[in-house]
Parts: sequence; structure tokens; C-alpha cells
Amino acid sequence: MRKRFALLTILGSLAVAIIFSAVAFSRAATPSPGASGYHVIKTVPVGGEGGWDYVYVDSEARRVYVLARRSHDGSRCGHLRRRRRHPRHPRRPWHRCRFRPRVAASPATAGRTIVTIFDLKVLKSIGTVKTDANPDAIIYDAVTKRVFTFNGRGKNATAINAADGTVAGTIDLGGKPEFAVADGKGTIYVNNEDTSALHHLDAQSLKELHQWPLAPCKSPSGLAMDLKNRRLFSVCDEKVMAVVNADTGKVVATPTICEGPDASAFDPSTGYVFASCGDGNLTVIHEDSPDKYTAVENVPTKKSARTMGLDLKTHTIFLPAADFDPPAPGERRGKMKPGSFVIVVVGK
Repeated sequence: MRKRFALLTILGSLAVAIIFSAVAFSRAATPSPGASGYHVIKTVPVGGEGGWDYVYVDSEARRVYVLARRSHDGSRCGHLRRRRRHPRHPRRPWHRCRFRPRVAASPATAGRTIVTIFDLKVLKSIGTVKTDANPDAIIYDAVTKRVFTFNGRGKNATAINAADGTVAGTIDLGGKPEFAVADGKGTIYVNNEDTSALHHLDAQSLKELHQWPLAPCKSPSGLAMDLKNRRLFSVCDEKVMAVVNADTGKVVATPTICEGPDASAFDPSTGYVFASCGDGNLTVIHEDSPDKYTAVENVPTKKSARTMGLDLKTHTIFLPAADFDPPAPGERRGKMKPGSFVIVVVGK
């Protein structure tokens, strides 16, 4: 593995990463509680077939990465493809992503038990690492120089030494892990969807330091962090965000958010916390103090825009979405309408 593997980016498997030039906006001043000023400023048509998962923004390289399944219009984007298709699962979707301008790693590839490393300069895969079943969320810890995959069906986390791609060990989580964040001090936090708990992990010893209940939060998914004030933001079912003290595990606030959240984000420059939801809303919350939060508004976006990427440089938010047919009896969601895939851009 190359040494630059140490600053991995996270992508998924057997699909396409769609890369857009990020939209530039002037730097926002620190706001006071009240109307946020956020609104949909444009919708970028992408088209193509199949679903998507997550989107993240590389503020420095001015790129947005959307993880999508099957083909999409390449006129606006570059494509990241795995070297080979799995003969039995040629269309499995990609999962979570993080990134840097050069190197990316995918947490779900052939057989859904390996990480694929991508070089983003040439948009090609350069290697693989074995994990446990169904790797989903994945992060890089700069203190230990390790990459951590959070394996849904494995109900654990795999630690990978970024310098050479060797597996350092596994941490049992006893349930399905969701989003994770690194605190910059050598520890990691991850939501557990099955147990509605938050795990606090030591990235060096690979030991669990704490496991904290998130009640009244249920089935937490998205997770973000205010690194300065040491507050974590878990978005949950039943329109709840759990704000957690990262040192004590205490839930200090539970602001109301939109319905069907999947992602959370925090902008340290503005003090805004965001939750994106499948009901077609983006909840904007202001951090008045580390333990006090004001729900500012729900910004209408587009139904199915459940996940997002935040550009910390321009304070712009990118949300993938599409149109769907009415669900057939017994279906949770109808079929995606061909050519309806778009990126909703929210800003001021």
C-alpha cells in the first residue's frame, strides 16, 4: 500500500462516485437564533438509474462526491469504479464516504467484506483490505493513523493501519453500527442503531471506553460533532436529535427535527447544526451554548433528500434526491423514476 493511504477517503462498492464542482458562496457571519436564511438555491440534474447513498464535500478541492448505484450522466462528473465486478452481485450500492483529493477507500465491495482503496487523482482502485461483513460507515483517525470501518452485519468495527493496509484488530459493538466521528484526541464515537446507544472507543488500544444510552433517541443514524465544545449530535427516529456531552455521555438537549433523518452536520463557523430528512426538510438548529439549542426552522428541500454533505468553506449543503412511484402493496418505497436523480443545493 502506498504511504499516502494514510489519509484515506471513504467510498462504497460496485457503483459510481459522482463529482461536482462545489458552488462558491461568500463566508457567512456568525448568526443569532432566528431565521437562518437557508433556502434551495439550485437543483442540479444528474439523471441515470438506481439509488444512492451518501454525499460528502471536499472543501479544498471544490468537489462534491455522491455515492450512487449504476450509471449516471457523466457530463458533469468523473466516475470511480472498482476494477472488477462481483459475478453474483454486479449492482450492489455503495455506502458511506469520506475523502481527500488523492486517495479514497470503499467500505463495501465484492462479497461486502473488504475495503477498496481508490486514487482520486486518476479515479481508479489501487488495492483492497479485508473487513467483517457489510462495512458501512468508515472514518480516518489522524492521531493513530488508522482507518475504522463499522460493519453492519458483523456488528463490530475493523481497525486498519493506514500506512500499509494491515488490519490492527476488531472491536465488538453488539449491534449494528451507524455513523461515526473521530474527536481528534485519539478516541472515536459511533452510533448503534440496534441498541440506541453511543459507543466511545479508544483508537489505539481498540477498547471500548464507554457505552452510553441515548434515550429518548431511538435508532440513531447520523452523527456529527462540535470538536471545540465536545458535543455530539445524533439524529434519531421520532423527530429527535440527541445532543450528548462527549466527556460524560449525558444527553444535554433533545431538539425536535424533521421526520426520517439520516445525516447530521455541524458548522463551527456559524454554530448551526443540521439534520436532513427523507420527508423533504432540512432542520436548522442553532447552538446558543454547549447545552442550549434553538430549533430555527425546517427548510423545505425535496422528498427523499435524506442525506447531505456540508461545505465548511461556503456553508452550502448538497442533498441528493429523486422522484419515486407510489409503493406497491408490501413495499416500503416505490421504484425510482428514471432520470429523476438530482442534487439539491441549499445555501443563503
